[in-house]
Amino acid sequence: MLGERPAPQAQKEGVALIGGPFALVDGAGATITERDFAGRHMLVSFGFTSCPDVCPTLLITVGQTLDALGDDAAAPQALFITVDPARDTVRSLADFVGHFHPRLLALTGSAAQIAAAAEAYKVYYGKGEEGESPDDYLVDHTNNMYLMGPDGVSLDLCRHGMRPAEIAQAIGQHL
Repeated sequence: MLGERPAPQAQKEGVALIGGPFALVDGAGATITERDFAGRHMLVSFGFTSCPDVCPTLLITVGQTLDALGDDAAAPQALFITVDPARDTVRSLADFVGHFHPRLLALTGSAAQIAAAAEAYKVYYGKGEEGESPDDYLVDHTNNMYLMGPDGVSLDLCRHGMRPAEIAQAIGQHL
């Protein structure tokens, strides 16, 4: 279709094709697609607001990474995409990421939209066993960050446990 950017296909040999089209909803209720970030780097992560430890730690790392970039902090747009659209509302996501960094953008959508985004980024997620109520469960998920280039091509994988300075250095090599 005219005006739509095709999913990136050409990448370094031996590197998985990560990323692609998505249509999700931000904290203001607006539809956001990958085309909204054309020409900008993205730092993409997945998680959920009820996560007791990994997701808050990840988002602290994202915030510290953005701070470590200093003047370059305006370059990458940090995205946090929920893997729990049943519980993570537009408002709860916006409130959640607001505790970590002002430039962090939370995205949600229908179960199908989340599944499509997760598939594009090769992210695993799955609902765990319910506890005492139907809303009492964890979601197992991939907890890496993906650095995407201004053309939508995957540039780097930032694994869980990397220090913010290491991630900022990796990002800085691509800015």
